[in-house]
Amino acid sequence: MTIEHHPSDETLAAFVGGTLDEPSRLVVASHLRLCDSCRSTLRMLQTAGGVLLDKIAPVPLGEGSLQAALAKLDEAPPASPVTNEASSEEPDLPDAIAPIFQGVPLGKWRSLGIGLKMRAIEVESPADTRLFMLKAEPGIKLPHHRHTGREWTCVLQGAFRHEHGRYGAGDFDEADDSVEHHPVVEEGERCICIVAMQGGIELQGWLGRLLQPLVRF
Repeated sequence: MTIEHHPSDETLAAFVGGTLDEPSRLVVASHLRLCDSCRSTLRMLQTAGGVLLDKIAPVPLGEGSLQAALAKLDEAPPASPVTNEASSEEPDLPDAIAPIFQGVPLGKWRSLGIGLKMRAIEVESPADTRLFMLKAEPGIKLPHHRHTGREWTCVLQGAFRHEHGRYGAGDFDEADDSVEHHPVVEEGERCICIVAMQGGIELQGWLGRLLQPLVRF
């Protein structure tokens, strides 16, 4: 597996710092499971963070902090959510990715049109952000579109191309509302991606404007 596209250093730093929303965190984590290079960068960032922590002067605990922390140890852990039963004829998450989604409810695949399917992944997220998987058959051309917010995509299987290059298994496509896409899935293998999308999709061109009222993902 040759990975050409990676999260930015800022995105990896936000991952290490725990400041990403859950959909975005899981897409970055999916890429990290597949990318040796980014895991190495992550370790360097974690080491640098540890050095900075060592240089920070200690702050005294507030009154009752220790007792509160010990009390939490006695609390029962939250129950894990029940994962929705997946359709038997459709693939689940690849083995390399599945561990980070253990206990996360996966929706059923549903059709978005000829050759394109989507499944929702139910996680806690901001109101304007969603996490889902997309599956497209070989040769499918997706409509020319732009986004009203951020879109982060990790390719799990197959490959697609658009104006900014080729994205194969493991690649990370980091886009925002300044980017327009016209993706085409490569021949030979269906393409499966996991996507964190903030905002919505705006189809471009006269055909896009006609189809826009039908877009619901």
